[in-house]
Amino acid sequence: MDRTGNKPYMPQQALDGARDGSNISRRDMLIGSAAALLATAVSLPANAKSTTPSPRGSHHSGEMSMNTVTTKDGVTIYYKDWGSGQPIVFSHGWPLSADDWDTQMMFFLRHGYRVIAHDRRGHGRSSQPGEGHDMDHYADDLAALTAHLNLKDAIHVGHSTGGGEVTRYIARHGESRVAKAVLISSVPPIMVKTPDNPGGLPKSVFDGFQAQVATNRAQFYIDLPAGPFYGYNRAGAKASQGVIDNWWRQGMMGGIKAHYDGIVAFSQTDFVPDLKKFTVPTLVMHGDDDQIVPYADAGPLSAKLVKGAILKTYKGFPHGMPTTNADTINADLLAFIKS
Repeated sequence: MDRTGNKPYMPQQALDGARDGSNISRRDMLIGSAAALLATAVSLPANAKSTTPSPRGSHHSGEMSMNTVTTKDGVTIYYKDWGSGQPIVFSHGWPLSADDWDTQMMFFLRHGYRVIAHDRRGHGRSSQPGEGHDMDHYADDLAALTAHLNLKDAIHVGHSTGGGEVTRYIARHGESRVAKAVLISSVPPIMVKTPDNPGGLPKSVFDGFQAQVATNRAQFYIDLPAGPFYGYNRAGAKASQGVIDNWWRQGMMGGIKAHYDGIVAFSQTDFVPDLKKFTVPTLVMHGDDDQIVPYADAGPLSAKLVKGAILKTYKGFPHGMPTTNADTINADLLAFIKS
């Protein structure tokens, strides 16, 4: 037995030999295996293709490859791009990835739209630079993606930090490629408490976030989705272990430096001047039981700053409502896009 007390795996021939007293050495077994492989290789027809996996990074017909775009500062951004029709571009929240939009992407793909989602720099499958984890770089990366795909008449949808990314993108790069914008549970106008934003959260809250990311990220990324992010800490809430585990999986795919710096980006960036530049039709969606981006200091204020914006308030919905209440959110998104 091995150190765990379990019987190690042995081929049947070796087990039979052990039972009848014959002595089959490891060397004999290896020689026999090698001979069998050689005989198989020799017997292959000349035109047969080997089933041995090709080296990682090689490309041949039928092999899947990742969609990426490289930014001006050399960062590789991963993205998904499915379907055809009018494009909908999804920007994810902290510290997740494009995978957080899977439900929305499948829904709108079935409704005839082209759906695109990317992993923010330092998140998911994108590269992990040490610098550039701020809203200007996030917006520039999104601009690089839209230019790379030559997107026109696109609907931009951002959740949480992604809403900040969409806001800064429109303000910084203009609306020539944008048809409409949607901000869901989003961080604008500004999250942290300042003299101009007395209803914001104290900076100490975000300092605590950074301390937990820096010292015990793996546990923090269990506690956050299991508690306030999806409202699973509320009385009567039915938590989904799969949703919690998927949140953890996405978070741990990303880089700790990006996540640490990203807390400053999403909490301290002032989007008030950006929101005032919007001219495209805009929908602001926010749950009134959002424990991550409190409703009163976010959704209603953003809607007031964007001329003609529509505010939809969801009673009792949590921060992660695109997941917990996907049917409602998707239906309202579709209605706005078609309007």
